[in-house]
Amino acid sequence: MKPIIVSETYPYKLDLAWEIISDLKRTDWVPGVENITLNGDVRSFTMEGMGKIKEKILLCDERKKILQYSAIQTSIPIKHHLSTIELAEIKEGFLLKWTVEIEPSSYIPAIEQSVLMSLKELHKVLKAI
Repeated sequence: MKPIIVSETYPYKLDLAWEIISDLKRTDWVPGVENITLNGDVRSFTMEGMGKIKEKILLCDERKKILQYSAIQTSIPIKHHLSTIELAEIKEGFLLKWTVEIEPSSYIPAIEQSVLMSLKELHKVLKAI
């Protein structure tokens, strides 16, 4: 399985970005999602074009700045999903690396587009703060 790997550098403070990403109910940087509910380590939402989704939060590590989650219930038939968002401080700001494993691979283009749109929105949110 070939993962989707997208990396982006941002000229903002890493802690500010982590505050946004680690807020598991925050939707302003995720296009097509208006409301997220959190029940323990499971977040639920409806995403435009993808329907109802439930994700299990596997890791939300404040020290290492890593968020990892897996879709456990979707309206589309997936066999495997694992997403990892990692932040690392760099001289000019921070580097965000988002890795997604998805099976079947026919969903790769849609998931990659969703990741790219989310990163664009994250930039807008960070710029506005």
